[in-house]
Amino acid sequence: MSTEPFTVRLRVPVYEIDPQLHLNGSAYMRFADESRHACVRAAGVSVEGLLGDGLGPVNLETLIRYHHELRLGDEVDVSCVWTWGTGKTYRVEHVFRRMDGEPAAEVNYVSGVIDLRARRLVPDPAQVWLSRAERPELLGLPTAEPVSSG
Repeated sequence: MSTEPFTVRLRVPVYEIDPQLHLNGSAYMRFADESRHACVRAAGVSVEGLLGDGLGPVNLETLIRYHHELRLGDEVDVSCVWTWGTGKTYRVEHVFRRMDGEPAAEVNYVSGVIDLRARRLVPDPAQVWLSRAERPELLGLPTAEPVSSG
């Protein structure tokens, strides 16, 4: 399993800047979404397949922490790390790193998978993702069932 988080490189476009020529606050969420969707695709998960089965990923909480500005034309590496617990939710954490290595921001989500028919969170979202991923390690999930001894 790789120790490096999944990362995409993005450039700050003119249409995403605010009046101070910084990356607009809402664009941080779009950049995080781009990183997460690229990670899901790289893991081999079909979002269309999820939706076709009546399931949908949903963000329940978003936290943005700003550290250093990003400006027009800057490139930024946006990582994507998934953290799993035992409940109905999981976390997806994104760190934005400038090319000098300094963190520019963090965008962290509490997410779940919703049953679109029942309009309720599924009890085991990790299993939903694991059952669909060709490369579950990209989603922070185990790649094989542990071998029991005895």
